[in-house]
Amino acid sequence: MKRVVITGQGTINALGPDVAATKEAMREGRCGISSLEIRDVERLAVQIGGQIKGYEPEALFNRQQISLYDRFTQFTLIAAREAIGQSGLEFHGDLAVQSGVVLGTSGGGMQTLDENYRSVYEDGKNRVHPFVVPKLMNNAAASHVSMEFNLKGPSFTVATACASSNHAMGQAFSMIRSGMAQVMVTGGSESMLCFGGVKAWEGLRVMSKQACRPFSATRDGMVQGEGAAVFVFEDYDHARARGAEILAEVIGFAMTSDAADIVMPSKQGAARAIAGALQDAKIAPEKIGYINAHGTGTAANDKVECAAVADVFGHHADDLMISSTKSMHGHLIGGTGAVELLACVMALTDGVIAPTIGYEEPDPECALDVVPNEAREANVDAVLSNAFAFGGLNAVIALQKAP
Repeated sequence: MKRVVITGQGTINALGPDVAATKEAMREGRCGISSLEIRDVERLAVQIGGQIKGYEPEALFNRQQISLYDRFTQFTLIAAREAIGQSGLEFHGDLAVQSGVVLGTSGGGMQTLDENYRSVYEDGKNRVHPFVVPKLMNNAAASHVSMEFNLKGPSFTVATACASSNHAMGQAFSMIRSGMAQVMVTGGSESMLCFGGVKAWEGLRVMSKQACRPFSATRDGMVQGEGAAVFVFEDYDHARARGAEILAEVIGFAMTSDAADIVMPSKQGAARAIAGALQDAKIAPEKIGYINAHGTGTAANDKVECAAVADVFGHHADDLMISSTKSMHGHLIGGTGAVELLACVMALTDGVIAPTIGYEEPDPECALDVVPNEAREANVDAVLSNAFAFGGLNAVIALQKAP
């Protein structure tokens, strides 16, 4: 099997417009969650989110592109441009045919849906823009990335709620490892911070009105965010032959299904995914130094995840660092695993562990080292990124330092 490495990364999220700004915010433990600036916000019970403020699409896309690109697609293209630019790759000839795109999203073109439902039902209009369907479809972002960069290999979208990005990146990893592709552009994006998107989530009664405080005894729910993160996964031999800078190596992936409940997580399902990623990576649990947790800030998720980590790692769980960056950028639903992988790469390349901010009081059911409130310098050789979604769908990725 082929080895798979990361040679580029890009992002836009509530912490910053690119990777450098995002890493700086994570080092500083800065919170990107603030008051929402959306239409009809006064009708919402939840009025906070990890919203990208000051965003001006006209500075990055022309009028024709904006008519085709929902906000989640725009975010994806911004992140993809940064990632591919860093990789130094250009896709022509055989390489174009051997390279593809697999991205994660849950809501897809939610902004477009929200705007056009308003137009038809509230404003009483009888016609919508002819590009509404290609703008709102979940595969729009993947398709536009493939077209902009001439990626002619396997290209598709994965929608598995909050695990979408990890599932997408896991598929990209598997395709390169098996020889199906040489390069895959992968990650995820989401933009559900509109009236309809937030109102729907309010109905679940899992949202906080104050802050996201994962693992803290005072936590009272999750907070949504928006944005994208995209990575260039590449065959190691190909990257080495062209002298590429390698950021990290992807060494394992596993996915499981709880097959139990549509919203309540299962310790067994999560634990099997974590253990499966370690087995796939052929790495001992003691080699893992950091876990980027799913860590939503809901009572059920946090305690189940901590219990699963304790079951898999045994005594080593006490020596692990585990943090939730959702406390800073919010929960990007289908895009969240991709933004969180940035923290995993930062741990390996910079020796900086992103903190869990907003932590106030210890919870006996979350008695792990959650890196409370302040980033930490640490030398780690291998890390995990957890994603556990509604529907009982779990996906865990393992990375190690660049070879």
